[in-house]
Formats: sequence, structure tokens, C-alpha cells
Amino acid sequence: MLSQVFRSGFQPFNQRLLLWASCTALSRSRAVGPVQPLAIRHVRSWSNIPFITVPLSRTHGKSFAHRSELKHAKRIVVKLGSAVVTRGDECGLALGRLASIVEQVSVLQNQGREMMLVTSGAVAFGRQRLRHEILLSQSVRQALHSGQNQLKEMAIPVLEARACAAAGQSGLMALYEAMFTQYSICAAQILVTNLDFHDEQKRRNLNGTLHELLRMNIVPIINTNDAVVPPAEPNSDLQGVISVKDNDSLAARLAVEMKTDLLIVLSDVEGLFDSPPGCDDAKLIDIFYPGDQQSVTFGTKSRVGMGGMEAKVKAALWALQGGTSVVIANGTHPKVSGHVITDIVEGKKVGTFFSEVKPAGPTVEQQGEMARSGGRMLATLEPEQRAEIIHHLADLLTDQRDEILLANKKDLEEAEGRLAAPLLKRLSLSTSKLNSLAIGLRQIAASSQDSVGRVLRRTRIAKNLELEQVTVPIGVLLVIFESRPDCLPQVAALAIASGNGLLLKGGKEAAHSNRILHLLTQEALSIHGVKEAVQLVNTREEVQDLCRLDKIIDLIIPRGSSQLVRDIQKAAKGIPVMGHSEGICHMYVDSDASVDKATRLVRDSKCEYPAACNALETLLIHRDLLRTPLFDQIIDMLRVEQVKIHAGPKFASYLTFSPSEVKSLRTEYGDLELCIEVVDSVQEAIDHIHKYGSAHTDVIVTENEKTAEFFLHHVDSACVFWNASTRFSDGYRFGLGAEVGISTSRIHARGPVGLEGLLTTKWLLRGQDHVVSDFSEHGSLKYLHETLPIPQRNSN
Repeated sequence: MLSQVFRSGFQPFNQRLLLWASCTALSRSRAVGPVQPLAIRHVRSWSNIPFITVPLSRTHGKSFAHRSELKHAKRIVVKLGSAVVTRGDECGLALGRLASIVEQVSVLQNQGREMMLVTSGAVAFGRQRLRHEILLSQSVRQALHSGQNQLKEMAIPVLEARACAAAGQSGLMALYEAMFTQYSICAAQILVTNLDFHDEQKRRNLNGTLHELLRMNIVPIINTNDAVVPPAEPNSDLQGVISVKDNDSLAARLAVEMKTDLLIVLSDVEGLFDSPPGCDDAKLIDIFYPGDQQSVTFGTKSRVGMGGMEAKVKAALWALQGGTSVVIANGTHPKVSGHVITDIVEGKKVGTFFSEVKPAGPTVEQQGEMARSGGRMLATLEPEQRAEIIHHLADLLTDQRDEILLANKKDLEEAEGRLAAPLLKRLSLSTSKLNSLAIGLRQIAASSQDSVGRVLRRTRIAKNLELEQVTVPIGVLLVIFESRPDCLPQVAALAIASGNGLLLKGGKEAAHSNRILHLLTQEALSIHGVKEAVQLVNTREEVQDLCRLDKIIDLIIPRGSSQLVRDIQKAAKGIPVMGHSEGICHMYVDSDASVDKATRLVRDSKCEYPAACNALETLLIHRDLLRTPLFDQIIDMLRVEQVKIHAGPKFASYLTFSPSEVKSLRTEYGDLELCIEVVDSVQEAIDHIHKYGSAHTDVIVTENEKTAEFFLHHVDSACVFWNASTRFSDGYRFGLGAEVGISTSRIHARGPVGLEGLLTTKWLLRGQDHVVSDFSEHGSLKYLHETLPIPQRNSN
């Protein structure tokens, strides 16, 4: 692509614009074009020179309080640090990285945003050019006077930075211009120094030039004029105004002067850490607040450039005070640099976000640590104590019924007209639902007596060397659920019984219900001092950001729509996801099926709760049943229940006037809609299920036991039934007490996941000074590998 960039050349207009927009605009006594003077609200003096300061209450408002608001940023400054622009050898530019950055800036510019670049790189580009010229000159001179044998001894003199900047500035701008041209975007160069900000007229000229360029949809590329810039003066910031000492301070100054919504500072580190990034215990700070710098230790500056992280933080805080939001992020990492800018603007958790609004509660990272610590304490409790907590929670669900239903009523009123009927039904709580919840929780309490610490296997490896495999909690679970407040106490009870820490992220449509249910859960946990083990995430965290917390979360369990599950499976980075993206459940009605049974099973599977993931979506009919009383009775029943029928290709071919032909045989309707298809045999039914199903729940209806067993053993799904409704695929109906979800995965848990699915194992080895060398060919010990009986735990 770069070769195409260089071959494309430059448009004459762009060349004229490049010259017109350069630093000459600053040196003239008046601004280029009809620039109006800035409205002066406050005039301060420093160094005996009056100048304009930008008031903190600006017309475009305060800085954004949350990352999710960054998508509304209109005017954006992107600052590229020297480490981002230059190669690792500090000679020359990182062309691939620059091309990616230009592409992202162009995408945002073409979305209607106003983009500005503050870039380093002129010194590095100039150093590369000057070294090349010096080497070429020396090689010719030495070849003429000393012969080729001395070429190896040539030494390149130390190159002065200002000379390098002078040699590299034009080439750097030409490169940017060529790259932006590929996206039909014009760019213009502006060079400034600190002195340009001291002179009121020059500042007006600069402001007018930038506004005019933005008005014409041109991307200004700004840089300090390193060819003439004087050395930075330490501590030269006076009366709240930042001095332009490097491109960090330049970017901050421009961002505030231009009333920018967002400043993105790209460097060679992920963001701001609570200690130098090289330390083992260094943690990335997600959100940085003014005043927090006292608790941060700054490391050394980057390998190139004038400013370190301390300079960046200082510039960022100054810009934040001026009303501009700031994000410091890594622009060099090959896995993220290709989308880091667009990710930041989309509100994703990238780098360190500077905010003036401190949340009332803990951050999600802190909640994760609290859940892990609380979960470990929970796992050390006696089984009876964990059961007592769950029993107490069950009692609270019935005792506090009125308060729960009142909170749920608020959710339903706020959701009216915004949610579809099936989702409103899921959102609704009732006295009967709460009673069923309490019953299910007590079942979980009973089954939790023999969960954590259960011995699964004992082996005598050798004399006095015994091995045990025991059950242990997985760690910290993240459960994300939509419109299902009843899910909260169910999942909480399962986490308590299995000794896991729990992070809960509910949908905002159930905020009132979730809040009171979580408070009741923590009240129950408090009886044994483990209140923090279950946390409800109330911050404005995006689900995608939660899915990246691989250092905190051990397992993600989504409970919601198939789209939610797919999004989470796609977003999860390094964290396993337990669940299923679709519930395309099939029922095959065999030629030996009973008429009454088939009709009842189809009605219950499809019509009892069509929005459930275990509802019937595709009905497979044996060809011999067409135009029989059994087939007619099923069709009549579906018509009475107002089920819309979609005909599969083979079924449609048998009908003169068929229902609407199905668009896809792999569809989860989640409503009173059903696909009907015809098959010739049980094997064809199995093949159809494997091709179009989701490995969730599939059923055969037949009186032929041999056919049924063939179906049960050959269908590769999490749940396979004979003459039973698909709706039985449920943790409560399986006697698990409750479920955290239904998994179609083939690893770990499969089907309805209850208490057992939230446990893993560890190995305990007890010896007496055993070493592996004793078991070598000439050693004194031999492996026994004897299976030992598993002791029965005292249930009293």
C-alpha cells in the first residue's frame, strides 16, 4: 500500500494549501483569511505580557464523565508520541503504524468529526535522511582518497536535533499528505513554538487558521518547530497556563484553546500505571482522577521524545481542567494499534481515561477483587454454614415479598412501551415466582452439603505417598443477564453453594429489582461475614469491557438473548464462556408416534413459553404421516394456538397452497412461530438436527423403543429426550435446584448447569520426603498406583 501512496503523487491544490497553511500564518501581523478576534472574557498577565486565557466554563460544556460518552466527541486531537511515530532503532518512521493511524483518523473525519494531529517524528525522519547523506558523502570521498578498504571504519558524527528536524519536517509532511490523499482527505501543516502562544496576535492567527482548516474539512497536522525551538525551561508554567515544552504540552494547549472534546495521547505504554510498568505488581489505572497523582510513582521517560509519563499526566490534567476529556493509550502494540483510536472514540476500555467525576462506589476491578477475596472466605466455610446462608436468602425472598414486588413494579412501569411482550414477561415478578424461587434455593442448600472439598479419587502412588483429587470452586464468575431479575438469587445461591465469588451485571431494565435482590443477598451473606462475595456491577461498564478482565474473571456465563451470548463469546478475550448462542430445538415425530402424545408434546414445547431457549423451533414430520389424522390434529392445534407456520423446502413441495417458505432452517423464533419440515427416516431427522440445530435440546416422539434408543444415542446434543417436552431442559426440572444457564459446550459442563458445573478440581499429594529419583531404574521405591476407597463425609 505504501508504494501506491508514494506513486500517487500530490494534487497541485494540496501543495498550495500545504504552503499556505504553514507557519507563515503565525509570523504575519494579521491572520490568514477573515478571522474574527476571540471574545476576551478573562485577561491575565505573566512575564508582563497580557494574553487571553480560556474560561473553564466553555460553550461546549464540561469534559465527559464516562467513557461511554466519548462517542459523542465532535472535535478530537490525536497526539502521536515519538515512540509511536518512529521505528525501534530511532532512525526513520514506523510506516505501517503511521498508515494505520492515518486510516483511523480518516474514518473518524469522514464520520463528520473534526480531527487534528499533533505529531512527532521530524527529528527521526531527518536523522535517517542526514545519516544517509553523510554515509553517501563519506563513501564517495573515501573511495576517491583511501580506497574501499577503509569504508568499514567510517563513523557517523552525532547529529544535532534541530538540524535533523529541519531536514525531516518536509518529508514527514509529504508522507502524511500522501497517506491522507488515499482517503480523499486534505492535510495541512502548522509549526509552532512556545513564543507563538505568548503573543496575542499570533495566538489569534493560529486559532483562526485552525478554525478555517476545520471548516474546510482539512486535517491540521501540528508540530513544535524543532528546527528553531529554544530549550525547555523547567517549571515555566505560570498562573495555571501550561508552557509548550514538548508535544504533550502542545497537544493539551491546543485542545483547550480549540475547545476540543477529546484529546487522545498515544505513547508506547498501555496507559497510566500505579507503579512503573516494568514492576511485577504494576496495575493499569482505568480511570484517573485529579489528585490521584500523589499515589502514583512515575518511571523514566520513553526511549525517544522529550516528555515522560509525568509530563503526559500533567498535560492531561491541565486539559481536563480546561474541559477536554483525555485518554492516554498505547499506540505501538501491534495487536491494538490498528484500532486503538476508533476503540477509544467508541467508548471501549482502552488505556487510562481522565475524569473529574469520581464514582460513588468501587470500580469493577475493585469489585472483582472483593468478590475473589469473599469467594475464598466462602469456600472455607463449613457446608452447613453455606447452606444456612442460602436458607436465609430463601426466607428473605418470601419475608420481603412486598418490597421486591414494589421495586419490580417500578421496572415494569419504566419498561412499558420499550420492551416487547416476551421480555416484559421475563421481567415480571410475582408471588408465585418468588415462592418457586425460595423452593429452588432450598433445594440448592440441601445439595450443597457435599459439594466443595468432595474427594473424587484417592490413589496410593507409593508407600506413604497418597494422592487425592478434590472439588474446588472455579474462582470468580461473571454472570450477565437481561430482563431476568429472578436470575439473580438463583445464580447467587449456586455461587454461594459452590464457594465462588460472583460479579453480576444485570440489564438496566431491571435495575430496581436487581438492587433490592442484591441487598437481600448481601444481608444473607453477612450472617457469616462474607458479604463481599457477591457483587452487583452498577457502574456504566460496557459488556465488552467486562469481558476483557481476564486477570479478574475466571468464567463468564451469559443469560439472555442469542445475540447477547454471541456478542459476549466474540468479546471475551482469554476468558471461557459457558452457554449457548441459540436454542434451535427440534422435535421429530416418527411414523410410530401416538396421535395424542404428539399433539400434547408439540403444544407444550412450542406454546407453553415460546420465548424460552428450550422452546420448540423446528418440527420434523415423517413423510408417512402427511395427510393422516395425526398430522391434521397437530396442524389444527397450532392454528388454534395462533402459531405461524413456516414451511421447509420439502414440506412446501408437498403442498398446493403452502405457508410462507422458511427463510432459513437455522432460526430461533422466540415467539409463536414454527418451522415444519418433512423427513424420510429417523436417520434423516438426525442428519437435519446435526446440520441445522444448535446442540441444545432435541426430542423424538415414537412408540418404537428401538427407534427411540437409536435417536437418543446418535443425536449429539446437550439434552436428548424421548416422548417428553423440550421444556424439561431446565435445572429446576432436573432437580438441580436452579441453573446458571444451559451449556452446549463439549468441555466441562453441558446441558443445564447447576451446582456441579460451577466446580473444578485440584490435586492434593501428601508424602514424607519423597523425591522422583527414588523411583528411577536403580532407585529404592516402586510406583504402586493403588486405588483407595473414598471416605464418606459426615452429613451430620
